[in-house]
Order: sequence, then C-alpha cells, then structure tokens
Amino acid sequence: MLNCFISQSSRSIPITSILPAQWPSWLKQQSQMAQQWIQAINFTVKPGNYLLLPGEEGQLQQVLLLRHDVLDFWSFGLLPSVLPEGHYHIEGFCDEELQCRFGLAWGLGAYEFTLYKASTRPLAQLLLTSEKQTTLLMAKVKAIYRVRDLINTPTNDMGPAELVENVFQLGKKFNATVTQIVGDALLKANYPAIYTVGKASCRAPRLVDLRWGDPKAPKLTLVGKGVCFDSGGLDLKSAANMLLMKKDMGGAANAIGLAEMIMSFKLPLRLRLLIPAVENLIAGNAYKPGDIIKTRQGLSIEIGNTDAEGRLILADALSEADSEKPELLIDFATLTGSARAAVGTEISAFFTDQEALAGDLIRHSQTEQDPMWRLPLYKPYQKLLESKFAHLNNSGSSAFAGAITAALFLRNFVQPDSTWLHIDFNAYNVSSRPGRPEGGEAMSILTLFSYLTEKYLH
Repeated sequence: MLNCFISQSSRSIPITSILPAQWPSWLKQQSQMAQQWIQAINFTVKPGNYLLLPGEEGQLQQVLLLRHDVLDFWSFGLLPSVLPEGHYHIEGFCDEELQCRFGLAWGLGAYEFTLYKASTRPLAQLLLTSEKQTTLLMAKVKAIYRVRDLINTPTNDMGPAELVENVFQLGKKFNATVTQIVGDALLKANYPAIYTVGKASCRAPRLVDLRWGDPKAPKLTLVGKGVCFDSGGLDLKSAANMLLMKKDMGGAANAIGLAEMIMSFKLPLRLRLLIPAVENLIAGNAYKPGDIIKTRQGLSIEIGNTDAEGRLILADALSEADSEKPELLIDFATLTGSARAAVGTEISAFFTDQEALAGDLIRHSQTEQDPMWRLPLYKPYQKLLESKFAHLNNSGSSAFAGAITAALFLRNFVQPDSTWLHIDFNAYNVSSRPGRPEGGEAMSILTLFSYLTEKYLH
C-alpha cells in the first residue's frame, strides 16, 4: 500500500464534503463553538475551499471540504498536501465506487517526484477499509504514478533504453512476452522511419513489443510515441520550446500506464503494446529537410520538417500494429501544438471515424472527469500533405489545422476498415490543480480504462 493510505487506525479524523448550496443547513447543525470559530477565521464559502475545525481541547476534530458539484471528486486531491500529518477518513458516502474516486484523487494528490530530491512534506494518510476498494485504487494510482515518473524523469536518465526497460519490467511482473529491435536491426526488420528519426543519437533507437493475455481474446493494440527528447532535429526548436521536451515520450508513458491497468485488472483482452523509442537529435548523419524516406508500409515520405518526427515513428509502428487487425487500435502522442491551441493543455484531443466509439468516450470522460474532445478527420485536408516527389509530406503545407493534418497523415498507415483511435495531448500539467500537480500527467487513460471495463467486463 502506498504511504498516503492506511488500512487501520486507532483514531482518524473525519472529512465531511458538502456543496456550497448545503452550507447554510450544515452550519446550523454545528456547535456554538464551531460557529464562532468559523466566523473568527472569516471562512469563505467557495468550491475547493476547506475548513479545519478544532475540538474542545484544541485538537483537529473535523475537516470540511466544499466540492464544486456532485460529480466533483478531484477536490479531494488537494487535501494530502495541505492537511496536518495524521490519519483521516471520508464520512457520509456509502457508495464504494464513489469512495474509490475520492481515494483516487487523494492518492494522485499525494504524488511527488522524488528521484532527485527527497520529500519534506508532512504525510496525511487516508484510511481505506474496503479490501476491494484498496485493490482497485492501488492498481490505478500505481499505474498513474508510473506515467508521471516516466515523463518527469529528464532525458539523461530516461533515454530509449530506460523507457523500454519499463516495458520489460511490466512484462516480467505480469508474465507477458516482451521483445525489442534495436539500432541497425530496425532496418533489417523493415522499420526504416523509426531508425531514420533516431539514428543521430548515440543512444540507439528501438521498438519494444509486449504481448499479454489469451490469444483467443479480443485484440487491443496500444501504440505510444516514445520520443525521449526532441530537439527538433535540423529544424531546431527554440530554447524555450525545447525546455520541456523530456515530455515528448508522454504518449509512450500513457500507453504503458493503460497497459499496466489492463494487466493489473486482468481484463479479458489480447493486449499488444508497441513503443517506438528514439531521441530526435542533430549529428552528421541526421535526417534533413527535403530527404525522402521509406516506411514499413511502403509509402515514401518527403521531410518537410524534421520537427514533425513523432508521426514518422508512429507510421512504422501503426503499420505493424494494424497488420494483425486488432478489434481496437489506439495510439497516444504529444503530437502537435495545434491540438493544444484547439483544446488547451488539460483536454485530450482525439480522432476517430467510429461514431459509437466517439460517443462512448465522451460519456466516460465526463464520468471520470478526464476530459476528452473530438476533432474531425476532415478528409479534404489530405491535400495539404501532398508531395510532388513522394507519396506524402510529413508537414502540412498550411499553418492551420495542424492537429487534423497530423491525424490524417497517420490515417494513411491504418487500413480504412480498422477501428482506430488517435489521441493527441499535452501529457503535462503546466500548473498545479487538486490531484494533478505540475509535471507529467496521465491523460485519457482513466477514460479509456473505464470504457474498456464496461465493454469487456459487463
């Protein structure tokens, strides 16, 4: 069990949660001493605010939290970082699923990245009494911690080999089969685009392939963009834009996190996870603007911009993933700034031509409070990817609709009749919110796990 939780306690402090509209009736039920205390500290009734109520001997007796609405569970994520050290329990909610959501927010709010600097924060621990709740909670929280740790680790300690090692660790833990193709072997195995993007780094590019589950079960394949650092290549990024490029493997991290959840919960699926892992750097052998490169599928690509590298490595991986005709193929990528311009940094943009799937994802995203928003696969924009000398250009000819043209580019490497979902997100919190501290973030995978659980377990 993570140290932000506890299974037994001789004394735990109750946390009560209400909506602002319930404040007047709640206040009337409190003792005169409590009402005087609330008046003395000039407490503001506002969603997200919390109140510490003392007992007669001055000890902390109760915590009150104001939630935004009945669906809001993220507000609980603030408490681990602000409450005094001690044991706490949530009262007033009998629904185990709801309790689990509150616990999830608590666990994610307790997260700290401590690889290089130890925590100095006092520890507030939440009491969990349900064994089922604890099991569900731990699996989700640990998977999301892994995602955050992967993204937050800088590239000097999280290169292609280190990223792939996480997949091998999961394979060992869950008895999955894991293989990898490294360096020049990528050319022999016909993954030329992955090799081309990563060849300028002294840390060899690679493709890792995990397989788990009953071969007769429905096939689910996850593909994650694993650019461990993106300099932009010869189309060099500015210093400001390069600063956070350790997060450019956020797609891979989230694919790994979802795979871990699926295996932890033993969903009845035949899971495959493909991660192309590279660094996009500069050297004498770096690929150049104007080059024309080959792909696994056979399509040739003219390089309009070396900073549009993620779609190149995904092209090879998607071609392989689609070759098995999975029931659902999902790719995750920190692919375009255009997606961020469209939906901001807190929402995952997604593309699919499957209407039912799109509707289900929106529904689950609302329940999980893990926002996703659909953008169109507007086929007429395919013309923006035309090249005079190759089948495709990797960079759209217009400054507009960059997220759409990137998705359309990838669509060329998946068969028209395949059920394919492309997710373009930031994978990084630019500022802290309850349960979601600044830094690397798991985005869309709570929604996807909820969807998969409903589809294959119910």
